[in-house]
Amino acid sequence: MTAALQAKSAQPSASSPVNQLKDADQLSSIDVSALFYTLLFPQQQQQDGIANNLERQVMAQIETSLSSPKEIAENVLKLPSKIMELDNQLADENIDTKDVLKLIEQDPLLSIEILKLCNSPVFRRSDKTVTNLQQALVQLGREQLRRLVTVCLTREMIDIKPIYFRRFGAEIWRHSMQVAFLSGELAEQDGDSVFLLGLLHDVGKIAIFKILIDAFYQAEPGEQPNSLLFSQLMTTKSLTLSALLAKYWQIPDSFADNLSLLANVNIVPNSGAAKAVWRANVISECSMLLQANKLSEEMLIKLLGQVEISREAFDGLHQKLIEF
Repeated sequence: MTAALQAKSAQPSASSPVNQLKDADQLSSIDVSALFYTLLFPQQQQQDGIANNLERQVMAQIETSLSSPKEIAENVLKLPSKIMELDNQLADENIDTKDVLKLIEQDPLLSIEILKLCNSPVFRRSDKTVTNLQQALVQLGREQLRRLVTVCLTREMIDIKPIYFRRFGAEIWRHSMQVAFLSGELAEQDGDSVFLLGLLHDVGKIAIFKILIDAFYQAEPGEQPNSLLFSQLMTTKSLTLSALLAKYWQIPDSFADNLSLLANVNIVPNSGAAKAVWRANVISECSMLLQANKLSEEMLIKLLGQVEISREAFDGLHQKLIEF
């Protein structure tokens, strides 16, 4: 974690508005995440908790996937085979610079995507445009370049074809990017691994969304996911599915273990990578909801109190996250 962020993220003082709130006023993480889904689905949510036919079909498929994630991992949401290989090699501090560039140059599309990200407002380090991978490596350094490679390879999993749902996929990816960035910043150690954990925490949501697209083709005209029940299911089940997919993909056990911790929405992680990702997720959801004028100041203050971050610190991060 950066020193500035560490200082600003300190617990608010006893006289602050955050600490004046009673425990009964604390918001459920499920309800807040469910509110986040109003950004993704255009129709007004139904508060009666009754799922429509489309939602019931998707919910049934989700339950099947939780008992056997193989179908999802191999056909719906396939992890790019190069992602862990490249990540492990780029994690080696002794790797030769030329070898790093050769690894990336083997995939021309990957090289192009890295240069695009390198020149984006979030990752740009100077006014001069980066035009090749050597410049990117010099400007960003090996560790930051490692993060960009991870981002680009993970992005391959999101292939949103139907026009109606492109916005949903774009918003989920934007959220994943924000959580990855914040997780790396909030991590007390091994920021690169926590960055990857933040990026992977939404793979369950992405898988459910792809199931939803398939079901949408068979749905009745005009039928859309719009119940509060479905939004809450997306929250509780998607994190469990993320953990199961990580295990199936044989990603190091620490990733699946931390995702399993995050899947228990009734318990707040108290340390380590899981806590960093949990805090990052709440901060990102607050930022996106605030930007869409869907979050009141009172609710925002309550949420910031939960993640132990001041309003001032959040404002600085919010301005940064808008650039994603």
